[in-house]
Amino acid sequence: MSNECLFCRIAAGEIPADIVAEGESWMAFRDIQPQAPVHLLVIPREHVESAAELDSNPALGGELLQAVAAVASQEGLYDEGFRVVTNVGERAGQSVMHLHFHVLGGRRMHWPPG
Repeated sequence: MSNECLFCRIAAGEIPADIVAEGESWMAFRDIQPQAPVHLLVIPREHVESAAELDSNPALGGELLQAVAAVASQEGLYDEGFRVVTNVGERAGQSVMHLHFHVLGGRRMHWPPG
């Protein structure tokens, strides 16, 4: 855990979040600045900077994608579809340097996103 990392502090329970689901190695909570009617973040409990680091821990990557599918189902997004996004690095839009997957749904998504 990094004491300065926002998501590490959320995972440790130091900062409150609207948690919707959790597992041993991950947690999911509502984004505080939602970009869609449903906007969740799925994070690993351990500090991993970005998806670029998952090559050293592919099992964690698989667990996180299973979590994404579980929370999307829980939120009723399967019938209408949903988007999953992760950014790697500041130039790509990563604002918190802790791996997180955005799960967005509840409205029509457009392409390209940005």
